[in-house]
Amino acid sequence: MDEHIEDDERDALAALSSSTARRKTHSYSQQLRTGSGQKRQHQVRKHSLDEDRIPKNIERYYNNHDSSDDDFYPHSAAAGFPPKSGSFSSGAGEYLSHRLDQNLCTDSPEESRPSLAEFIGSGGGVGIFKVPVRAGVHPGRPPCLELRPHPLRETQVGKFLRTIACTETQLWAGQEGGVRVWNTADAYEPGWGVGGRIRRGDEDAAPFLESVNTSPTMCLMVDPANRLVWSGHKDGKIRSWKMDQTLDDSPFKEGLSWQAHRGPVFCLTISSYGDLWSGSEGGVIKIWPWESMEKSLSLTQEERHMAALLVERSFIDLRSQVTINGVCNISSSDVKCLVSDKVRAKVWCAAAVSFSLWDARTRELLKVFNIEGQIENRVDVQSGTDQQVEDEMKVKFVSTSKKEKSGGFLQRSRNAIMGAADAVRRVAKGAGGAFTEDNKRTEALTITSDGTIWSGCTNGFIVQWDGNGNRLQDFQHHPAGVQCFCSFGERVYVGYLSGTVQVLDLDGNLLAGWVAHSSPVIKMASGTDYIFSLATHGGIRGWTIASPGPIDGMLRSELAAKEPVCTRRDNFKILIGTWNVGQGRASPEGLKAWLGSAATDAGIVVVGLQEVEMGAGFLAMSAAKETVGLEGSSIGQWWQDTIGKSLDEGTTFERMGSRQLAGLLIAIWVRKNLRTHAGDIDASAVPCGFGRAIGNKGGVGLRLRIYDRIMCFVNCHLAAHLEAVNRRNADFDHIYRNMVFSRSSNLLNNAAGMAKFLLLLVSQLPFKTSAVQMSAGNGDEGKPELSEADMVVFLGDFNYRLHSISYDEARDFVSQRCFDWLREKDQLRAEMKAGKVFQGMREALIRFPPTYKFERHQPGLAGYDSGEKKRIPAWCDRILYRDNRASATGECSLECPVVASILQYEACMEVTDSDHKPVRCKFSVDIAHVDRSVRRQEFGEIFRSEKIRTVLEEYRRVPETIVSSNGISLQNQETVVLKICNKCVKDNAVFQIISEGLSAVKEEGQGSEQRPRGSYGFPRWLEVTPAAGIIKPDQFEEVSVRHEEHQTQDDSADGIPQNWWSEDTRDKEVVLMVNIRGSRSNQTKTHRVSVRHIFTAPRPTRIDSKSKSSKKIHGGSSINRSDFRQLSSSSSSDAHDDHRYLHSP
Repeated sequence: MDEHIEDDERDALAALSSSTARRKTHSYSQQLRTGSGQKRQHQVRKHSLDEDRIPKNIERYYNNHDSSDDDFYPHSAAAGFPPKSGSFSSGAGEYLSHRLDQNLCTDSPEESRPSLAEFIGSGGGVGIFKVPVRAGVHPGRPPCLELRPHPLRETQVGKFLRTIACTETQLWAGQEGGVRVWNTADAYEPGWGVGGRIRRGDEDAAPFLESVNTSPTMCLMVDPANRLVWSGHKDGKIRSWKMDQTLDDSPFKEGLSWQAHRGPVFCLTISSYGDLWSGSEGGVIKIWPWESMEKSLSLTQEERHMAALLVERSFIDLRSQVTINGVCNISSSDVKCLVSDKVRAKVWCAAAVSFSLWDARTRELLKVFNIEGQIENRVDVQSGTDQQVEDEMKVKFVSTSKKEKSGGFLQRSRNAIMGAADAVRRVAKGAGGAFTEDNKRTEALTITSDGTIWSGCTNGFIVQWDGNGNRLQDFQHHPAGVQCFCSFGERVYVGYLSGTVQVLDLDGNLLAGWVAHSSPVIKMASGTDYIFSLATHGGIRGWTIASPGPIDGMLRSELAAKEPVCTRRDNFKILIGTWNVGQGRASPEGLKAWLGSAATDAGIVVVGLQEVEMGAGFLAMSAAKETVGLEGSSIGQWWQDTIGKSLDEGTTFERMGSRQLAGLLIAIWVRKNLRTHAGDIDASAVPCGFGRAIGNKGGVGLRLRIYDRIMCFVNCHLAAHLEAVNRRNADFDHIYRNMVFSRSSNLLNNAAGMAKFLLLLVSQLPFKTSAVQMSAGNGDEGKPELSEADMVVFLGDFNYRLHSISYDEARDFVSQRCFDWLREKDQLRAEMKAGKVFQGMREALIRFPPTYKFERHQPGLAGYDSGEKKRIPAWCDRILYRDNRASATGECSLECPVVASILQYEACMEVTDSDHKPVRCKFSVDIAHVDRSVRRQEFGEIFRSEKIRTVLEEYRRVPETIVSSNGISLQNQETVVLKICNKCVKDNAVFQIISEGLSAVKEEGQGSEQRPRGSYGFPRWLEVTPAAGIIKPDQFEEVSVRHEEHQTQDDSADGIPQNWWSEDTRDKEVVLMVNIRGSRSNQTKTHRVSVRHIFTAPRPTRIDSKSKSSKKIHGGSSINRSDFRQLSSSSSSDAHDDHRYLHSP
């Protein structure tokens, strides 16, 4: 054994001496060898550790031999830093003799204290234990514009963003306290807060302005025709905001607003005829006719009350229209999505598991069908959730047999309570939805440029529908739930619960995908040059419309060259403490000796306790509380408060959060001056005892984001007993793989009210629940969350013992401070060497006595267990870590952003309040991070450079198109055909027809001023079909332009007849704009076509013609319509050969 130990020592000493120098240190291990190299002889065992028992010549052992650990590395070499003066060396060092029963750590200043040597476990470079890849520019996704970098969650209370919408020059966002707006011209400017006032959480965001405080914004809708943004709110109001208003430093105010619903306004859309549709809870759908809104918008600010009243009384309640004798034909579930199909002048309404299809002009219900495409005849009378909850209750505690009814009152009460509890859990699990399967719920809805409707489900499936509600196909490219869509040209962007964004073509084929955010993508919107995505944490990123493509490589290389300008480095210290308190309580002196003196220069303090409270009754109650989301105990709270007092909580430190699982407790404190950079606290608990269900053994963890890097701290209590090595290994593996972080009820935010905090907690529940279910249902095991962290620290009572050694031998080695020999018997070290546990993790060289097991209140090392069992002393209480280094060496950079070193690793032997000694470890942590504001400026310079703009010119090309006429005259019930030809032989043309405005023709034949309807909607007497679509190269599309008799329904709303806004009988003229784009173009070319309705002309014979599908221009079929002569065109061949009557811009 001596030869083996000597070989290990030579390797370790060689590594140490090659990179470090001498230092003063407290060392309590020695090699009992004679100068002649003879084998150690066992002496008479004397376990008393009085000062006179310590060998007087102990220093010479440290001068000759230091460590037998061939896998220990001095941090100065491991981190790639130059050797520090005073660092540890195998040369002649000074040994400072101190009493072990007082304090086994040095009191020397931190500046003179070097990094300690470290032992690295095997198996850390593969699989789930592989260090996450980091880079200055993320290699796995396109470079993006960080319009609003991920803010800390704690800074967003009352300001969480819920939705976004884009105009041509602005990005609007709805938040909990109103709306905010970014001008895209300022998107690359450095952050300066709200109107120059820096707000915490938005320091690095692009300049923006905010509205006055309102109820939380649930949805946004852009009306480009009237330069308005409509917002729906939680208080049931709809508000309008002017795009072009003067934006100064003061919060801007709303325009027209009115009380639209009793409950929240979940969604808004504007139909083909300019009407505003809104959806709320209980399946309520209301229409706000444009005519009433137009009159109200024309009123002055002093007449605001009259304007709101005018709109409020004009609504059309569609649910009441389809309810006959109390029976409603549509779902009573909350309205999740409203989409206007402007191709066919229809409106889609989506609930969780059903759809309803409406005619936008007549407002008639066309079809009700479920997610499978099957037509439904609904008879809903009350809320779907309430009805199904009631049904669930009936199933649970309504007995049908007489035998069950005779069970007695107590039995029936018990059954009722159990049933109710189960129903409540299922409601919580379903995140508010009825008791339907998660994979049946619709979360998102959109219409694409070819006129198909896409719906996204919670299981990741995407369903394609035609315009009549017929199911075409479904497909799945990602297991996470679909949260949002964004259609741009011939591409559809899909945002998922996992934070992934995918790009699909119109056939549903996957073109690209990447992880866009670290949390669910809840909304996407298309701007001029970017597709913007919003995550639940409030971060907004812009993805270029040219991504994925060659532009990504160009941007990535240019940004990499700017890395030195954008990189910032910070350093702080972390104090980690672990203690198995054995159901006892610490004295103030003990806590001060353990944490107080060591925390003076620490930026973060993490404390993990084991056996805070035990006992069968407590464990059972704790397990029951966990099932309903409750945690903690009065004793656990006492420990947190007591430790907080010792850390001067409130003045010096702030408690960030905690998590308790039965007897396990972990809590974290952050120093005030570091608090602005730390947040996003999440918690987790994994039980390992009694069938992996009871928390007597297991792990509790906290996750913290600091300087935009993720750190995880896990407090463990693993299986006990000497022989249970494999069980301990299995416990660690179970904890590592199954620790999923979420918000805990004990995560504190002192600045927020409890009501607001609980509201935010509930709002996050659907995402977390779904995420867990998604990963559980996925056949391929996902990567554990701990493996994605930049730094992971495991602390606690690991219960690894000393093997192949007797009690007396162990006491002998301890009494002679021969800890190097004892390390050879350490089970944990042996298992880590074999790569069986804590793979790739690091631990400092142990230079303190074993911390278990002691007699309580027995000072000094003489307090080791001397009872009947005589438990062998062991290093049960340990602290291990892993940072971003993939090998033993690595410098702090954006590729290796977190590099830690250990300054102290010691036990507080003077604390006698438990049978374990508390252990503490102090880290010095170097963090490299990006200055987001500077990065955005650099990105803007690169994006606006000539090199990039040249690449983007391809996305500004618009195919050449011509239309068959620029003037159409219609009489009553007449139809004419407008033909749009794509002259390009290479690219598809995407067209959309809108109405620029309506005017009444005066007697002299001139039209009055054009007045656009909402979102450039058509007048009710005009039907244009199809109003949008795609024209393939060298083909044309026939568009039917038809006059329809305008007959309003005779219904009334609040006593006001609905035909009071009927249009007059004068001749009218509308200007149609035929907007043409390329398949991926952000530029538009417009054809204008004047359509005049001649009201006084004799009524012609109605021409019953339909719009045909796209035809080949050189095809043989001609257009044989009697009225097509009005367009000065006779056939498709004439249209191609003779351009005298065709018009282009």
